[in-house]
Amino acid sequence: MEPTEADNEIEEEHLLNFVVNSLDEELEIDIDENVKVTTETLYEVLAGASAGGASINHVCETTEGSPHANTVRGHLTEQFELDSVEAVGDTLLQRDALETLPDRPVEACADLHLDPYYGDEDETEALYSSQAKRGTTTFHAYATLYARVRNKRYTLAVRQLVAGDTTSDVLGEFLELLDGLDL
Repeated sequence: MEPTEADNEIEEEHLLNFVVNSLDEELEIDIDENVKVTTETLYEVLAGASAGGASINHVCETTEGSPHANTVRGHLTEQFELDSVEAVGDTLLQRDALETLPDRPVEACADLHLDPYYGDEDETEALYSSQAKRGTTTFHAYATLYARVRNKRYTLAVRQLVAGDTTSDVLGEFLELLDGLDL
């Protein structure tokens, strides 16, 4: 039998399984045995929202058999603090990226993404304020640190910015992280 060449395309199902298994290894969710939703289902919704740039609400409403969005958010916010989730996410991102990067200095970049928020002004504690954009001054804000090699990005860290955070603070964190990674 002649060996077949590996397919260079990643199937959506394989990627989803990889993400769900990686999260399950690093972020264990303690679910009561009487609860009908599984850890795998929670991570599938979370991965679907992340990969599609969508909300948990959207994924739950458009995916057959998904639990209610409040159920997903409830379990995730009950179980995890933002700092621990960010740390685990960074670990997962860096684990594979650092093995891939060359043994020479690489260019490090950071960017800030502001996603406009139009909801209730009383619920803005976890949101970031900035100059007006698209009719609002309140945003879901995320800073990303990545290494760039031959015009490919390798994400090393992601931080959510909330009220009171400054981009300088996050950049300082990123620089400390880079010192520790010895890139």
